[in-house]
Amino acid sequence: EMEDGSLIFLFIPPRRTLHPQHSSTYRVQRASFHHTPETTSHCVAIIIIQGGNTGAFKNHFMTTSTSARRQRIMASTFLLAVLRPASRSAAAFSFSRSSPSFAAQQRSLATRAPYLPQLGLRPSALKTTTRLFSTAEQSAADVEAQIATKGDEIRSLKENGIAKPELAPHIQELLALKAKLEELTVSTAEQSSADVEAEIAAKGDEIRTLKESGTAKPELAPHIQELLALKAKLAELEAPPAPAPKKEKKKNPPAASAPQEVHVPIAHATPSPRRVKTDNAQVSDDQVSIKGWVRTVRKQKTLAFVEVNDGSTMSGIQCVLPFDSVDEATLKEIDKLTTGCSVDAIGQIVKSQGGKQSVELSATSLRIVGTCPGETYPLAKKRHSLEYLRTIAHLRPRTNTIAAVARVRSTLAGSIHAFFQEEGFNYVQTPLITASDCEGAGEMFRVTTLDTDDVASLPRAKDEDGKLLPGVDYGEDFFGKAAFLTVSGQLGGETYASALGDVYTFGPTFRAENSQTARHLAEFWMVEPEMAFADLTSAMDNAEALLKSVVGVALEKCDEDLTFFANFFDKGLKDRLEKLVNKPFVRVSYKEAIAYLQEEIAKDPSKWQFPEVVFGTDLATEHERWLAETKFESAVFVYNYPKSIKAFYMRDNDEDGGETVNAMDLLVPGVGELVGGSQREERLDVLVEKMKELDLDVEDYWWYLDLRRFGSVPHAGYGLGFERLVTYVCGIENIRDAIAFPRYPGNAEF
Repeated sequence: EMEDGSLIFLFIPPRRTLHPQHSSTYRVQRASFHHTPETTSHCVAIIIIQGGNTGAFKNHFMTTSTSARRQRIMASTFLLAVLRPASRSAAAFSFSRSSPSFAAQQRSLATRAPYLPQLGLRPSALKTTTRLFSTAEQSAADVEAQIATKGDEIRSLKENGIAKPELAPHIQELLALKAKLEELTVSTAEQSSADVEAEIAAKGDEIRTLKESGTAKPELAPHIQELLALKAKLAELEAPPAPAPKKEKKKNPPAASAPQEVHVPIAHATPSPRRVKTDNAQVSDDQVSIKGWVRTVRKQKTLAFVEVNDGSTMSGIQCVLPFDSVDEATLKEIDKLTTGCSVDAIGQIVKSQGGKQSVELSATSLRIVGTCPGETYPLAKKRHSLEYLRTIAHLRPRTNTIAAVARVRSTLAGSIHAFFQEEGFNYVQTPLITASDCEGAGEMFRVTTLDTDDVASLPRAKDEDGKLLPGVDYGEDFFGKAAFLTVSGQLGGETYASALGDVYTFGPTFRAENSQTARHLAEFWMVEPEMAFADLTSAMDNAEALLKSVVGVALEKCDEDLTFFANFFDKGLKDRLEKLVNKPFVRVSYKEAIAYLQEEIAKDPSKWQFPEVVFGTDLATEHERWLAETKFESAVFVYNYPKSIKAFYMRDNDEDGGETVNAMDLLVPGVGELVGGSQREERLDVLVEKMKELDLDVEDYWWYLDLRRFGSVPHAGYGLGFERLVTYVCGIENIRDAIAFPRYPGNAEF
């Protein structure tokens, strides 16, 4: 039952009609609309029709209903939304600003703008129209009902304080309706080409949906005939009008011409071809646009083949341009094509005649957007070394390798956020500028506004007696103390974990470590979850679940890129990733790992770069990789490390009197250490004592110690080096190729 001021939502899925005998699922009854005009005039019914069932709706309510019923229906405000099913699933639809359905279906969505805020939608995101129902014959009662509805709408807008300029189109429409009432009939010839184009799009979507659902050809025939009829109607509407009607339209008064301003797009402009990314290119009768950069050009006597890559896939798409099917301007552009230039090609996606790709663009037009001189372009069509590509980092994303790394990196980042959100973690953005050394190692970049070019002007530190001391007085600096770029977001993450429970950070971190190895960067990204009321086992469980989840997503979504890496960088890449997803991680203590290494090294110490391994040794990469690749052939958690080689905030193990801490590292084949974590020291007295042992200024960490003073809880977390994850999933060796613009000693280019 509709009540005053209510919103009624009726959802009709593909291949269903709004009819009483189909009410078993949705309980849609004719009786639902039996109400007095006084009530219905203040109600809004939003009719959602997925798959193009507009005809069924109109037949039921506009044709077979009585005039009295039509009056009652039209007395309400109806919003008709025609949706193209992006997900092919009725269950995926929802009225939500963030719903992907709306973003993917803007072109086919028609509704009324004034009511969009009530649905949580932005009017600017949708194509709006005031033509709700179009019928070949409308009675005077229908038009009268529309006039009443429009009058109610204008009164409501006035009461809401809508400005006069915004009311103008509604008033024009009201005047047009009154003029229409005098004519009593609505001519189909006055229907705009834009309306017919919308009907063609909706009917095309309906036919595609029916095909995908397995509808037989005989059942498709009437839909196809209707589509052909609509295309014929569009051709008639777009034909040049006769001179006489033109003169008559000029003589019409302004009131009569108002509907043209409301219903007809400006100048009947033909919409630009829809842009299609090559990763979503499918055979279609529609004219589409492919935009990207030329990889190769092959010209023959009668046609040209142009490979265009838009970055969405490894392979791009082949554009075929028959010389007898393109315009003169395109022929001139073909002669100018070079590797690297950007183009916009228009045509139809068709099944490819070649064996290298499934589809191709049968192009009718091509325009060069940006030229690229072939003689100076640094990326000739040949394989370049990764070392050379680092010198042109601004252009290297156009290569297969770096573009594939970027796509995999993007997928991994998105799946990391998705994993933590699904697990109920809150995303926290911790500061990049800090006065705290999280690791206690002192390898931090200083942040200062002092004029270091003028050493004599630097403020000098002084003792209590005013005598000069070595060093600079950073009390005179911007922050009033020494400040640095952070090496970790962990300490900030712990503060929010102590209030929100489970949180994670994901952002850039910095370390001034003078290392030129293939495993280290000066600027890198870290994923750092923190969990309250948790121990080390909880952290290991979470890290294992995270790795299995994100690698599984990469295998599913990045198959083409991972196949490329397997062919050119790591033959066993996919098998290794599949094992990580499907095989449980091994867990061994540090003491056990040392024993295994000592036993193996004793067989032939000359094979090892660091053969001296004892309790207290910080494991080298060769030790980590042997454990993961040879000893266990699996990802391995090594836990309970010696206190002497780990950070101050890690919890001492009571079992061995504090000789070890409750810490872990995750070692994976091909990389070594990928994750490092621990249970944090939650006992105030123990933590203060450890900080003093490491000569850390307790005053700098007063806020961190407050977490132990006020409602301290056991908590744990870990850090995942994101670039190391990228190198592991892609099978590339150098971490400098896993980030867009690598920063390392001696290099801060770009």
